[in-house]
Amino acid sequence: ATVLLAQGNPKGKESELRTVRGTVVDKEEIPVDTAVVYLKHVHSQDIITHLSDTDGTFRFSGLDLNVDYEIHAEREGVTSPTRSISNFDTRKEFVLTLKLDRKKSGK
Repeated sequence: ATVLLAQGNPKGKESELRTVRGTVVDKEEIPVDTAVVYLKHVHSQDIITHLSDTDGTFRFSGLDLNVDYEIHAEREGVTSPTRSISNFDTRKEFVLTLKLDRKKSGK
């Protein structure tokens, strides 16, 4: 088996991937478990979801660096503001805190 390293292999697919991770918290900054985190591919409108863990954490990996994404969290009718992840930002890892602070219908 051949192992491709992101360093030194410009054709390696690994170098084109990004990770988005973070924590979902409530208004009091307390981590929230079982919140649904929505990651939307802006161009295709495809949505990937994950549930936050018991410590409020979530993680999306293997994301295309050349794509814009939007991310937000929801739980029991309360949502976080939507955050954008731009393809112009070349960071391989985004670390975000998504704060649940408004009613879903009040967008």
